[in-house]
Parts: sequence; C-alpha cells; structure tokens
Amino acid sequence: MADPASAPRIDVPELTAFLDGHYAGIRQLTRKHLAEQAGVLQDQIEMSSEEFRERVLEVVKEFASTGMLGVGFPEEYGGGGDIGASIAGFETLALGDLSVLVKVGVQFGLFGGAILHLGSREHHAAYIPDLISGKLLGCFAMTESGHGSDVQQLGTTATYDPEAGDFVLSTPYDLARKDYIGNAACHAHAAVVFAQLVIGGESEGVHAFVVPIRDEKGKVLPGVRIEDDGPKMGLSGVDNGRIWFDGVRVPRANLLNRYADVTEAGEYVSDIENRSRRFFTMLGTLVQGRVSVGGAGINAAKVALVLAVRYSLMRRQFGDPSSDEEELLLDYGMHQRRLFPRLARTYAMHFAQETLVKELHEVFSAQAPVGDEEAEHRRRALESRAAGTKALGTWLATDVIQECREACGGNGYLAANRFAALKGDTDVFTTFEGDNHVLLQLVAKGLLTDYQSNFEELDQLGMVRFVSELAVETVVERTSAHKLLERVKDWLPGSDDPKDDESGLRDPSYHLAMLRFREEHMISGAARRLKRGMDRKMPPVVVFSRVQDHVIACARASVEREVLETFVAKVDELPEDSAHRVALTLLCDLYALSVIEDDKGWFMEHGRLTTERSKAISREVGRLCRRIRPIALDLVNAFGVPEELLQAEMLTPLSGSLEADREQLHADAAFSPDVAAGPVSAG
Repeated sequence: MADPASAPRIDVPELTAFLDGHYAGIRQLTRKHLAEQAGVLQDQIEMSSEEFRERVLEVVKEFASTGMLGVGFPEEYGGGGDIGASIAGFETLALGDLSVLVKVGVQFGLFGGAILHLGSREHHAAYIPDLISGKLLGCFAMTESGHGSDVQQLGTTATYDPEAGDFVLSTPYDLARKDYIGNAACHAHAAVVFAQLVIGGESEGVHAFVVPIRDEKGKVLPGVRIEDDGPKMGLSGVDNGRIWFDGVRVPRANLLNRYADVTEAGEYVSDIENRSRRFFTMLGTLVQGRVSVGGAGINAAKVALVLAVRYSLMRRQFGDPSSDEEELLLDYGMHQRRLFPRLARTYAMHFAQETLVKELHEVFSAQAPVGDEEAEHRRRALESRAAGTKALGTWLATDVIQECREACGGNGYLAANRFAALKGDTDVFTTFEGDNHVLLQLVAKGLLTDYQSNFEELDQLGMVRFVSELAVETVVERTSAHKLLERVKDWLPGSDDPKDDESGLRDPSYHLAMLRFREEHMISGAARRLKRGMDRKMPPVVVFSRVQDHVIACARASVEREVLETFVAKVDELPEDSAHRVALTLLCDLYALSVIEDDKGWFMEHGRLTTERSKAISREVGRLCRRIRPIALDLVNAFGVPEELLQAEMLTPLSGSLEADREQLHADAAFSPDVAAGPVSAG
C-alpha cells in the first residue's frame, strides 16, 4: 500500500480559490446561480425540444436579471466594464447545462459583442441596455450554408441605395442563406448580419449590419424568411435556424461603423486604407467568442472528471481472491492511466486559459488607436494564442468526456449520469467559432511568417509565397532549434557523458527543452518543404496541400509548449513548502511526460529519445499516477463544481446516508495499492 500520509495534504477550498484566481468573485456568483437553477439539467432529459427551448430562454432571462451577464459591457450602459470577468463567468456556466451556456454566448458574446466592438457609441446607446437586460434578443448571422471559415467570400449582399439612404440586404442564391444561427429559429428579434457591402456595383468587402428580423410580437418581418435547422446531436435548448433576406431595407445608421462608414451620398470612408487589413482588424475584435468557447470546453471536461473520479471511488470490481472486498476502480493502474493524464492536461489547459483571458482583458482595455503598431502586434499575438488554446481546449473536452464516459461503463451511457448531454452538447465546440484545424493554420501562419510581418493579409497561398521568398536559414535561425541541442544534450542518444535513463525525468528544464526542440525543428522543416515545393515551380495550392499536415503539427506543438510554459510558471508562483505546489508539480510533470510519451515516435525518429529512456518515461508516468491517486478526489473537488450540478444516479448514496457515503469516499481516496497500479511499461 502507498502511505496516504506521504501524499500532500490539500485544502480544497484554498486550491479552488487559487484556480479561480483574480475572478474568484464572478466564478462563485455564477456557481451560486447555477446551483439555484440545477433543475434545468433534469428538464433537458424530460422535456421535448420545444419545451426545453422555452425553459432555457427562461433561465437565461433570470440570469440576465441578476446583472451577471452584462459584466463585460461598459458601465455607462448598465454593464460592469470588465471583459475578463465576463469570460470567467461565461466559462463557469459550462459546469451546468450547456444549452444555457450557448444561448448566453449568442446573446451576450456574439450579438452583444459585435455591437460593442464593431459599433460606435450611437449603436451602444441604442442597443446595449436592452440586450443586457434581455429585453432585446438577438443573433449573430455570419456563417452561410456555402461559407463558414472563409468569411471574406460570404454571399449575402448589402447594397447601398443613395436615394433612399438605405442598405438593401439580399440572399442572391440559396447557399448564401445564413445557417446554423443560434437564437434565429424562435427567439431573436434582431440580427447582426455580415454581408458584402456593395456601393455603385462594387463590393467594399464584408461588413456588419443590425437587421430587425421579428416584430415585438415575435412575427417574422416582411422580406425575411426563417426556418428551423432541425434536430441536432446536442444543444436541444438552442434554436438554430436559417435566414434568407429578400430586399430587406435597413437605415444607413444600422451599419456597425467603428472601422468603416458610408456617407449619405454613398462615399465609402475608413481610417484603414488596406482592405484586407481592415477586414482582419474587424474580425479580430470578435476574438472574445473564440476565447470563451475554449474556456467552456475546458470546464465541461472538469465536470466529466469529477463524475468519473467519484464513481471510481464508489464502484468496486474483481480484486484479490483471498480478500472479502473487491478493488475500487481507481486502484487499478489502467484506470489511473486513463484518468490522471487527462486530469493533468485539464489543469494545464485551465492555467493556459487563465493567462489568455488576462491578455485579452489587457488588450481590449487598452483602447489603443487604429494604427498603433505595438497594439497591433499584441492583438495579432492574442489572436494566435486564442486560436491555439480554443483548438486544444475543445479537443480536450471531446477526449476527456469520451474517456470518462467509458471509464464509468454502462452507467456512463445513461442520460441520468450527465455524459449523454456533455458529449452531445460539446461536440460542436470543435467546429464553431472556427474549425480547429483551420485555427491551427492561423497559428502556423504566425509561426512561419513572424508577427513583424503583416501576416493577417496572407491567405494560405500567400503564406507559401512569403516563406518561399525567405532564406530558409532565416527561419531556422529565428527558431534556433540548433541551440536547443545544448540544453538537452545530457539526455540525448550518443552523448559523450549520458546520464542514467531515469535521471532528469522530472526536471522542468528537460520537459521544456524537449517541447521547444520539437516545435522549432518542425517549423524549420515546414519552411524547407514549402520553399522546396516553390523552387520546383509547383503551384502554391499544391505545395500547401502537401505540407498542410506538417504545418498543423507545427502549430499543435507550439501550443503544447506554450501550455507547459504557463503551467511551470504557475507552479513557480507557489511557495516552496506549499502542499499545493507539491500537488501541482506532480500534475505538471505528468502533463509534460505524457505529451512526450504520446509523441515518442517523433522524438525517437529525430534522435531525441533512446528506447531505454522512452521506457523510463512510461514507467515514470505510471509512478506519477500512483502518487496522484491518494489526492485525486481533492484535485477534482477543487474544480468547484456545485453538488447540485452533480446530478448522476450512479453517485446516489449506496448506504442510504449521503454523509456516510462521503466519509467512506474520502477514506477510500486515501489508499492506492501499488500492486494493482503497477508499471504500465512492458520494459
């Protein structure tokens, strides 16, 4: 038996406060309101789709009445003036029903965020007070059936009529219909519509307009056609719909004109002359939605881990034939291997998200003028980090929820145990607010072209041409992969004085050097492949297609390195003698080594791991899992998921006494048989 006395003692409320960080107040307030509305989780199971949509709307309006959903809007319009707090509150909503979360995101993040960031003060005064209170319900109409990620090619048109002083919105062909639009099918009275702005027969690119779509009684307005998208994999409480426009007129003032405007005479004016830069500047202001979705995915993963770890401390199966008592699931090494690296990854992504939210708050609070180069540099870096964190955060949710579901066996398949809703409702996270693979291309574009260049003007083919014009040695020098060899030489095959295979495995310098080397070697390799293809006179589209998987691998490696750096820095904030530092160090080491283990084929192919050291890493991962075992319950409880939200039949008290069961749960959590949790490595 592992001695539970040797495990770090965790003060769960104190660790929760550490995780909540600067925005502990809004997180706790959100948890309180979620607990009060916990009945919506059962409603999701029992109600029809039509009934549940109305129930979700009711919950959203009740939340709005508290003022908590308007915290990100300016104080002068009834908000709290804190964008960071707004995102912290939103992602905490993911601990509850996810239809409520998405409905809130559409209304306050997308619809409200577009008006806030793309509109002028006149728009703010006209719309924000009513949308904060829930009096004005809206939707965000960007995606079309024919275009999603490629926003510049949207088909909807907004043609200026100088005689009437109106914009005329039209859907010129069926694939230009707005599609998958949350709030559209039933509840929205207005939409922020993204359309090609046409003046005198020429398009000035995609711009955003506020367009009424229903009257006060909820009747669809003339010229607007709306259809329900129909049943979905999840999110049955969100009314996604399709919208067509047939000559719908809106006043000139309905153009959200922070970055561009049209005079009464029909003259197009903007402080940003370059059309492509203007477009990406406008789109960049909407990064808040992408950040929010990534955070929501991470928090949904937390719920799954709480359910799975608690269940594994209640369910017994098999065990020593000489004993009268069967083994707890969590005492099996494979069960630990399934859950604990994912627990470590969830902690890692939590801290990465926390850092991202802080950066976003600082960038948006700065109110830098258009054209400020330093501000533009920070904004581009923010967009890249947001893209990468969203991709890994939502993939985390998909992976963790599935593994936790399987770890709970047949119980995980029952709707009463929350996994059905968690799986169905989060599945779309990987593709809305940007398809994850497309987002990683954005990250890679920044890595290859450097933030000093105006990379937002480069599409995929532009990136190929840009890199082909560089001396590849410039890319290699910038990545400095060759310098990293010095940092890891003591652990590399062929070293003159190699260390023991077990040495340095838990040294964060080793972890960081390995992930940095992988990232920078991949970047220089991708640059060489891009240039080689262009040197051979291959069409840029062919070059990019052949290297696309390599480019995306670069981005993923970069984000994983960034996440590890953030985790290491967060651990370093804690005092050396802190029990929480010991616990988080175990998780940080497990995250780093499991990332290396998952990609050990690459590291071995590139001479960075011997067979023996690869086996040593697997053994160390097993040891770390056994050390985490006695504190696993505390680590998941520190996520702060309210008890009211853990509505799972499989966690129903088996003894008839909740208190007796909890006492047994904590007693069982303190033990970890080394026999059952033996080394995973066959070496």
